Amino acid sequence: MVSTDKSAAMTSFFEEAKRRKVYRVAAAYIIAAGGIIQLASAAFPAWELPNWALRLVIVLLLMGFPIALILAWAYDITAQGVRATPTSAVPGSHRRRNIIMLVLTGVAISAAAGFFLLPRVSAHKIDKSIAVLPFESLSDEKENAYFADGVQDDVLTNLSKIGDLKVISRTSVMPYRGKASNVREIGKALGVGAILEGSVRRIGNRVRVNVQLINAENDEHMWAEDYDRELTDVFAIQTDLAQKIANELRAKLSPSEKARMDRKPTENGEAYLAFVQAHNLSCAVEDVEKLKQSEQLYARAIELDPKFALSLARYSQLQSWFFHTVEPTRERRQKARALAEQALQLQPDLPEAHLAMGQSYYYGDNNYEAAQKEFEIAQRGLPNESEVYLSLGAIQRRQGKWAESTANFEKAASLNPKDSWPLQNLAQNYQVLRNFDAANKTIDRGLELDPHGLGLWEIKSKLAVAEKGDLSVSEKAFEAVKSMPMNDENKLRIAGARVNVFLLERKYQDGLQEAESLPDDLFRTAFPQHWSDKYYLIGLARKALQDQAGARAAFLKAKDLLDAQLKESPDSPEMHAQLAKVLAYLGEKDAALAEARDATELLPESKDSFGGPEIAEGVAQVHAILGENDGAIEILDGLLSRPSAVTVEGLKVNPIWDPLRSDPRFQALLQKYSGKA
Repeated sequence: MVSTDKSAAMTSFFEEAKRRKVYRVAAAYIIAAGGIIQLASAAFPAWELPNWALRLVIVLLLMGFPIALILAWAYDITAQGVRATPTSAVPGSHRRRNIIMLVLTGVAISAAAGFFLLPRVSAHKIDKSIAVLPFESLSDEKENAYFADGVQDDVLTNLSKIGDLKVISRTSVMPYRGKASNVREIGKALGVGAILEGSVRRIGNRVRVNVQLINAENDEHMWAEDYDRELTDVFAIQTDLAQKIANELRAKLSPSEKARMDRKPTENGEAYLAFVQAHNLSCAVEDVEKLKQSEQLYARAIELDPKFALSLARYSQLQSWFFHTVEPTRERRQKARALAEQALQLQPDLPEAHLAMGQSYYYGDNNYEAAQKEFEIAQRGLPNESEVYLSLGAIQRRQGKWAESTANFEKAASLNPKDSWPLQNLAQNYQVLRNFDAANKTIDRGLELDPHGLGLWEIKSKLAVAEKGDLSVSEKAFEAVKSMPMNDENKLRIAGARVNVFLLERKYQDGLQEAESLPDDLFRTAFPQHWSDKYYLIGLARKALQDQAGARAAFLKAKDLLDAQLKESPDSPEMHAQLAKVLAYLGEKDAALAEARDATELLPESKDSFGGPEIAEGVAQVHAILGENDGAIEILDGLLSRPSAVTVEGLKVNPIWDPLRSDPRFQALLQKYSGKA
């Protein structure tokens, strides 16, 4: 009997809902709400509205559904307007029961719809930022491991060309190779909303690529794809992947960005593998041995495909870097320029070729305006390339645009958060601006990433000397790097730094022993550009120990080495400045001043606000060595009044300024700038 009463009640409720046209209103509301949600899903990302905006719209629409049902029950639209719906001839208790059932039905439907809709919105509405983790190679052959790296690198490169995305640089994702990935932790560490994982299996001329896109906020899979294609289709796979990922992240893709993605870098598989290996090695910007291996592989890739424009551009960049840091020879400079020109002739709109040309202008010619124009072109085509922002920042600080330079270094660090190189550059900016608090915090960020980084410890040690005259940090640095594996370059670098610290500590005998222990053969074969430094330091130590004959012999050896180097690198301001100091210690006043002038003319402060002060400091040292206190103090006064690495504490601790210490003007200079850092 109870069951019959319930059935009758339900029948009565549905008949009453039909009479009051509630079904029509419910259907119309659902259709309209669906359209609003679909429209908002497409429009809100384009308008760059926050993630919660779409969820708010859905919640409001869900809350409105029961209200709409109640209004439909109570009112009817007639020819005379909105009127109260006539009451049916049923008992009052039945009417109350029907209204309660109506409300419960509306709430239940809204709750069910919310349970389905809101998680989907949360899963898909993520920041337009992504990290492409190293792809796992499912093949045993080493060559196929390089191939997997190439697939990952090209997907990442294609995504990097999309201006509407933030894409983390390759250097920062490589540490996650072969590790069990906690997507949420990785997303937080790299500052991204999505993670792409993948695997590659190559068997003969077939390649299978499996990828999955994961929401880094909730570890939910957003999308996955499998490709099983011919090896020749690998570039099409990479392009398709990038476009589908961009679509999934709701990133806008311009026609020019799509066109750049569609272009194959090479048709030659062997050239491609050589390029991938070269690119892997070239990321180690402070490891000369790896860079020389990279050089051979780039040359191999170009030999296999002379029209491989991307490889030509990257090879040009490597030549410019060698010229800037290792071998400032005409041959390196000319080769860098020729390779960049060749790449641009083959592909005039290739962003990497413009980046290469910019670095050729920058490192090879000190032509900062021309370099900046090329970097800006590269930036438009590579909006997520950390290296572009590093290059722009490097140019801007030489132009004295410190705020713009610092902003670009910060941008480079955000795109490459696991690499300490952008942080080293950023810390150098703060050091020159004498903002030691920011400089130390920045370099400590770098040391968290790489506790044994030589460049990081070198900068930290210099900061301590410049800020406080503190040499204890240098001792900590030598201790910190003891446990790291050493190649020949690093051994020489650390030994040279050890000599310099001994001299600053005025432990001249220890400094002399360390300097004389450095092997000439290693300098001769691997690092001839630094060979003169050894004998210059020996000369300083022997002079301080009152061994005038030994000092003169060392300085003469340094002079001969510098003369030979300048025949190869006649436009190097650093070498001219170093030769000027050596000649000053040899008592060749006119020749020393002439070399100092040459160095200043090659790199004046008016042309270079970052490198120019370093040359000016060297010229001031020449004047101090020669006993020309007026010239030295005048230069130092200028350097202390504007951005430079010169500080009062640094002047106090460095023995090279000892000839000035008894001069009241020098003491007044120290007093004038004390406490102004």
